[in-house]
Amino acid sequence: MKLSDGVEAAIHCATMLAALKDDAVLPTTALAEFYGVSASYLAKHLSALVRCDILISVNGPAGGFRLQRPADKITLLDVVLAIEGDAPAFRCAEIRRNGPGAPDASAYIKPCGIKSAMLAAERAWRGELAKTSIADLVQSFRAEADPRSLARNRAFVADTARVQPRTD
Repeated sequence: MKLSDGVEAAIHCATMLAALKDDAVLPTTALAEFYGVSASYLAKHLSALVRCDILISVNGPAGGFRLQRPADKITLLDVVLAIEGDAPAFRCAEIRRNGPGAPDASAYIKPCGIKSAMLAAERAWRGELAKTSIADLVQSFRAEADPRSLARNRAFVADTARVQPRTD
């Protein structure tokens, strides 16, 4: 399975936004520059996070994004599903029923074993993503990251965050 690059960008942005005080936002352009991605590309993914109630978008010249709920209430699965959608990664087309000499549908009453195995693996994968919150990632980063990375992130938030009164 291959996830889009948007998943990585969305998770990184969510962890960065977790560092904000309640009345602050970070603009798309600053986040895009910090991560070295296109602002229009990032805006598309941040909008998906807004639609899924992960982020709040604040409009205007001093606008930007912040988390909609506490970081410990947002999981990796929430972010992945917001970006990739909730359709299963494996789609069984029942090709076992195709080809010359294939018996009629009555020979295939039991579910396809391959489909069952793939869906079980996906349930396990989703279960693991659901166990990890954005807060868990932030805590791990703070505990394990190189001090230079920590300093870079702290400076970015301190220099870039825009204070916005909450209206929600």
